[in-house]
Amino acid sequence: MAIFGWFVLSLVFVDELLAMAAFGVWGWQASPRWLLVWLLPMSAMTAWFLLASPKARYGGPVVRPVAKVVVFGLASLALWGAGHPGWALALLAFSVVVNGLALLPAIRDLTPRPDGPAPPRPPTGQAW
Repeated sequence: MAIFGWFVLSLVFVDELLAMAAFGVWGWQASPRWLLVWLLPMSAMTAWFLLASPKARYGGPVVRPVAKVVVFGLASLALWGAGHPGWALALLAFSVVVNGLALLPAIRDLTPRPDGPAPPRPPTGQAW
């Protein structure tokens, strides 16, 4: 299960990179292009760092999921607005599936916590 968990967490990271790329795509379509193509992804990365990352300074049990929904939702809307509705829906579906899998207890326990390591899980059975 640990290999699958790390695979899912790596897909979550790819999803975050795709969201930043989506903001860049929309920035490329908008004006002033030279400003928005890097300003929008940097703003989204800052919001993610402060609110949604596993060690987010201002994240919490309510703030973190809301920030994730806002970032991925706006990234999908950015792709839609840039004229890529199919990719927008694919990004949204991928985000929902991957982040939903990352909430499974066995996978969630692999991520670092701001308050220290996760408490040990009780054994599920003895191999006697």
